[in-house]
Amino acid sequence: MAAACLLLVFGWEGLICIAIALPLVLPLGALGGWLVYRFEPSRLPTGTAAILLLLPTASMTWDTKARPPVFEVRSAIEIAATPEQAWKHIVTFSELPKPQEWFFRAGLAYPRMARIEGTGVGATRYCEFSTGPVVEPIEVWNEPRLLRFRVTENPAPMNEWSPYAQVLPKHLHGYLISKQGQFRLTQLAKNRTLLEGTTWYQHGLWPAEYWRWWSDAIIHRIHLRVLNHIRTLAEKDISEGAYPAQGQSVRSW
Repeated sequence: MAAACLLLVFGWEGLICIAIALPLVLPLGALGGWLVYRFEPSRLPTGTAAILLLLPTASMTWDTKARPPVFEVRSAIEIAATPEQAWKHIVTFSELPKPQEWFFRAGLAYPRMARIEGTGVGATRYCEFSTGPVVEPIEVWNEPRLLRFRVTENPAPMNEWSPYAQVLPKHLHGYLISKQGQFRLTQLAKNRTLLEGTTWYQHGLWPAEYWRWWSDAIIHRIHLRVLNHIRTLAEKDISEGAYPAQGQSVRSW
């Protein structure tokens, strides 16, 4: 706890990261303190004490060599529109309203708008986040069923919440990396569409399953922010007559 407070005092960490790390830090810190006490060199043979001194080196070697797994997060909603009617709002969408959720207002990065340069495979989509753009070269353009892209540039996942103007710990860069994403549209009955958003990502934090609990939840809420905005835009077009009424052919209209 003292070490965590010092990280905050010296501006090396923010409150959010310290808070979500405490469930790991406190029990492991207590275990470490007990081990130091239990295996104090004066109570151990010299050889055993020397082996214990090698543990930090072994741990650092594992840390630099370990490859983080790729995780998948999938979110879905239904839209009262056809895939053709929703497609254009997937490729690019207008600026979203400011978030009301406390976690976004506290500093977590959130999507603001999307634009695209070009069309079809080879085009580049830019999803503008509150911390910078996500650069997404298009790999699959199957209109109006599937839009898949890889990610070549990631912004910081958050702005740290701290008493200081700006805190930039190392794990804000290169430790939460989106690798690939896609939107899939499936035609449902009564001119409705199942819209799915999927992200494949990595993070370089151990233990992976613990941090995944947080990162999956964050990415799912980012998905829902985008998917709900797409639904709002597509259904608004229909209500304003930009598309034919449900059940009427787009071609005849």
